Amino acid sequence: MTTLYSIHDAMKMVRELSTAKFDGSVDLHVHLSVDPKKPDQGIRSTVVLPHGTGKNKTVLVLCTPDKEAEAKEAGADYVGLDDLVQKIQGGWTDVDVIIATPNVMAKVGRIGRILGPRGLMPNPKTGTVTMDVGKAVNDVKGGKIAFRVDKFGIIHSPIGKVSFDGKKLAENAMELLTTLKKLKPSSVKGDYMKSIYVAPTMGPAVKIDTHSI
Repeated sequence: MTTLYSIHDAMKMVRELSTAKFDGSVDLHVHLSVDPKKPDQGIRSTVVLPHGTGKNKTVLVLCTPDKEAEAKEAGADYVGLDDLVQKIQGGWTDVDVIIATPNVMAKVGRIGRILGPRGLMPNPKTGTVTMDVGKAVNDVKGGKIAFRVDKFGIIHSPIGKVSFDGKKLAENAMELLTTLKKLKPSSVKGDYMKSIYVAPTMGPAVKIDTHSI
């Protein structure tokens, strides 16, 4: 039988169990009692982790010229429109997040088949289609992440790095889990979170006691 740990003990253990020679990621895997095929149970949202993910995300903003200065001042790594759309059409996708203003989505739609499979397609639900590009860039740079349930009903999400102390990892994990609780569909009865595991990039996973959350 797999031993269950409190979230704080699990976060201390996962750091010790990492076998990577580098500063690997720490990921949370939450199995929910949902059927992603049902419209109201396809859990998808965003959360701002209080301590970030430990990764400096590369952000591209697709917008009209009047929004370029705002995006650059907020720290966007790439800003523009036609030239960047053309570059992506040529196969370049070396960014972590793409933000777009609503008035350019027709052009962004042309590269949807390239961006979609890579999880880069801007979407209003994740706050990446917005006129407030400055705030969107600041949120991403400050630790905002997007998550969605996969076809098996599992949420996979980074919550930090092995170099983070256990307290920071626990607080990031709790922020994500609290957000997930708020998203529980009314049609789901009984235990919502079936299991929770935390794992390093390289090394065994640790099972968290769902009743300790």
